[in-house]
Amino acid sequence: MSEENSTGSNLIWAVALIVITAIIAGALYYSGFLTGTKKQEIDVEVKVPAVSNSR
Repeated sequence: MSEENSTGSNLIWAVALIVITAIIAGALYYSGFLTGTKKQEIDVEVKVPAVSNSR
């Protein structure tokens, strides 16, 4: 019985470790640490030509 309990406990710890690792990797990727590129703001101004309503 103790062997079954040990296997279940190991499975729980393995799943917990995978979840924690995924959360940390996701946080590092979202922060830009893993991408290696610096985020720069680009100012883009879009102008639409005026439409003439001449009939």
